[in-house]
Amino acid sequence: MILWTPIYFLMPRKKAWFVPKFWARSSLWLQKRIAGTDFIIEGLENIPAGAYIVAPKHQSFWDVFAFLPYLDDPVMILKRELMRIPVFGWYVGKMEMIPVDRGSRVKALKSITTGAEKAIAEGRQVLIYPEGTRRAPGAEPQYKYGVAHLYAELNLPVLPIAHNAGLYWPRRSIFRYPGAIRARVLPVIPAGLDKHEFLERLTRDTETGCDELLIAAAQDKNPPPMPPTAVSRLKELGFPVKTDK
Repeated sequence: MILWTPIYFLMPRKKAWFVPKFWARSSLWLQKRIAGTDFIIEGLENIPAGAYIVAPKHQSFWDVFAFLPYLDDPVMILKRELMRIPVFGWYVGKMEMIPVDRGSRVKALKSITTGAEKAIAEGRQVLIYPEGTRRAPGAEPQYKYGVAHLYAELNLPVLPIAHNAGLYWPRRSIFRYPGAIRARVLPVIPAGLDKHEFLERLTRDTETGCDELLIAAAQDKNPPPMPPTAVSRLKELGFPVKTDK
């Protein structure tokens, strides 16, 4: 970030996306070279043009940057505290992200809606993590009301993304495990559904995709270490695994 600072802050916002996307690609390349962790993204043909809501599963820091190269001009909804980080917060501000005060639900929903309306007027993609925080692979899903509120207020289609990155880059851990992270861009959920119907479909589509990718990782010749939540979920799916790793 320090290296790119003079160029980044002098460029128009949309052209300046070159820097974060270059960082994302270089991070993915370094992760493969250093930790042996590659990635496979399926369903890129499902990504639409123009404004829409992106709703990835949130398991790892990997899903914060891995999809950036495939999105045109995304705006992320993130906690306000991140804006206070020196240099990083300035970069985020340049991209006109949407900071949220998670201490107040009413204020959070209002700021999300206002920021998102401005973004879609510019043809941008609004990226929101439906569960709000990182969840361990296989953990019981906890989808929040915020994504349904945004879906109804903006009247936009939603692009769900399932993946199993938490197996290879666990939350709250310094470890990275070799293998291939699998991500799947799912078919778009059209605008206009009832909020409850939408949330049920988003949960079902995303969690079904995550279950399939969890099983795929467990079937690998050298599977990553499985956290207790993943082991429990695999058993529920009828796919018991060894826990000696």
